[in-house]
Amino acid sequence: MSKNILFCLLLGGCALLCNAADYKPKDYVWTTQSRNSSESMPCGGCDIGMNVWVENGDVLFYVQQSGWFDENNTSLKAGRWRIHTDGQQTEKGFEQRLCLDDGAIYITLGDTHIRLWADVMEPVVFCEVSSKKKMKTTLSYESWRYKDRNITKAECQQTSYKWTLPDRTVTFADSIEVIKDGIHFFHQNSQETVFDYTVKREFLEEVKDQIYNPIGGLRMEGTMNISGLSYKGTHEGDYAGTDFRAWDFCGTTNKANIAIAFGKPTCTAQTSQNRSARWWHQYWQRSWIQTDNKEAAEIVRNYELFRYMLGCNAFGQWPTKFNGGLFTFDPLFVASSTEETYTPDYRKWGGGTMTAQNQRLVYWPMLKSGDAESLRPQLDTYLRILPTAKLWAKHFWGHGGACFYEQIENSGLPNPAEYGKPKTGQDFGVGRNAWLEYEWDTALEFCMMALQAREYAPDTDWDKYEPLIEECLRFFDEHYQYEANKRGAKTFDANGKLVIYPGSGCETYKMAYNPSCTIAALKAVLEKWGKDTAMLHRIPDIPTRVIEGDTCIAPAVVWERIQNVETPQLYPVFPWRIFGLGRPSLLTAVNTYEKDPHALEMRSSKGWKQDNIWAACLGLTDEARRLNLEKLGNGPYRFPAFWDPGFDWAPDHNRGGAGMIGLQEMLLQETPEGELLLFPAWPKEWNAKFRLHATGGRIVEAEIINGKISLKK
Repeated sequence: MSKNILFCLLLGGCALLCNAADYKPKDYVWTTQSRNSSESMPCGGCDIGMNVWVENGDVLFYVQQSGWFDENNTSLKAGRWRIHTDGQQTEKGFEQRLCLDDGAIYITLGDTHIRLWADVMEPVVFCEVSSKKKMKTTLSYESWRYKDRNITKAECQQTSYKWTLPDRTVTFADSIEVIKDGIHFFHQNSQETVFDYTVKREFLEEVKDQIYNPIGGLRMEGTMNISGLSYKGTHEGDYAGTDFRAWDFCGTTNKANIAIAFGKPTCTAQTSQNRSARWWHQYWQRSWIQTDNKEAAEIVRNYELFRYMLGCNAFGQWPTKFNGGLFTFDPLFVASSTEETYTPDYRKWGGGTMTAQNQRLVYWPMLKSGDAESLRPQLDTYLRILPTAKLWAKHFWGHGGACFYEQIENSGLPNPAEYGKPKTGQDFGVGRNAWLEYEWDTALEFCMMALQAREYAPDTDWDKYEPLIEECLRFFDEHYQYEANKRGAKTFDANGKLVIYPGSGCETYKMAYNPSCTIAALKAVLEKWGKDTAMLHRIPDIPTRVIEGDTCIAPAVVWERIQNVETPQLYPVFPWRIFGLGRPSLLTAVNTYEKDPHALEMRSSKGWKQDNIWAACLGLTDEARRLNLEKLGNGPYRFPAFWDPGFDWAPDHNRGGAGMIGLQEMLLQETPEGELLLFPAWPKEWNAKFRLHATGGRIVEAEIINGKISLKK
């Protein structure tokens, strides 16, 4: 694209843009009660997520704190709370309102009014219950972990054991005790956990004491304090096929205040209410998207609702999980799992396991949304497990660098089931897994996030991630020299370049020679980092091939088989931005999108698919429109940003992240020189305005009205 065209895109008539300081997102409101937990609303803050719903006149909510990993690496919820007020079962006058501007949920149930929120700076939940007249009110804390529970083979996916689940694996009971004005509950992990099983299975016992162990002996706890109600005893019941025991607090009152604290909070409810509302209001000032177009309104709203969900773990120690985040609900109600009656702790693809290809999509949109600081939980996790990744490379291959697997545990080790069973004489550093073998390059995306965060939030110190970037790059340089020297007499090819073999084009193109996604990753990160020009010169060219007479990006030079349904030949477009609008060889990338038979066959808006992003990055407006309408359209559950499991679990967060990225790319892109491309894949008939972030710490506000583009200076 020429500079003249770019200049035209930046100009226009007078813009009628809202004052960003005045932006207030619309509340999301229900006026009828819900049938079950699948019809819940999200609410949260700091590192707390809640599912909130009203069923048969009872207000219920789950609470989950990021980082509750038990002995099996299942991600545990803290419990379920139920508020019952006599005579308030009526639908008349009912309202459940999520106020995005202050991050709280407000419920009107007859004469009862409830305000529920999580503090944004400390892990504590507050709930205020009030009514015009005194009435009998019961608050129940419901726990399905009041006893040890055997995990069935069918439930194996919630653990890190997965299909290798040992016989008689147990989710151990919590300790729950009544205290003055409330209860104290905790889950204390034993020292022997799935971590020990993993170390043994992966031939690491001799270096076990050097490996980070996040779950051995871990204690997870909370305290509920309540005023206005008194402890009356326990009862037992069943919800969604899972039995529970409830601790009941009752009283006849017109006011009750509840605080559920994880740790020792210092704030009062009033202090929390004020500062949390202030933080959320400021959160929405960072960026926004608005439209008066009916077709686009749904996806713009869902973008905003999902961004709220991401903000609920802005200060977590652990990242927001792609497979449901902090907002999973009873598996009985997940669309693909109608026969499953497992506990509320269940989710597919594990609790302490991270699938990097999926995780990245949750975090990429935070740069343009102005939420770069919210990258910390994810980037800090990589930094925390960096020593384990370095140990892996040194232990098995004797060279430097950090080897991060695709299916990785919170310890930094490969998931033990996905690692497989290498036989004697085989390379124990390479897992025996048809989908995952030799797939190590996704970690480079998180390196790039750290590098780009410097450009989007330059006033913040991002230097702490330098060791992560350096060691990830070092691994590829040293490992592929190691592999070449193992195969033959020469370290490099005839042109003095590294040979990336055996490699992998995502989980799809296996035993690949010079896969384009890995080469693009190394080129892009090395260029952005700018500290190892020698290695940059050793990276081979991105392979191409000719299809129907046109040059296209090839998945690799050659490969042995296709194992999955990804399209890594388009990764040089996104996330690596080597091809695209305002870049050389745009036509090559467009040809790949439009003519590559595998790209066409694998095209979809399901789950983690990112065709919607590529279409936008290539300026294919009609395709971007179609795919993003599908991607960010309403999910099958009552809350529209709770998407179906896709390839993983509900609510599907990698679908939400991919949708956010796709919408952002339709609105705003940059050339390598930093020139802005406004509305590069946005339909002219969709009137819209946005506030998004760009490199150099720039905040960009623009609008398109009847096809005319305006940029606020």
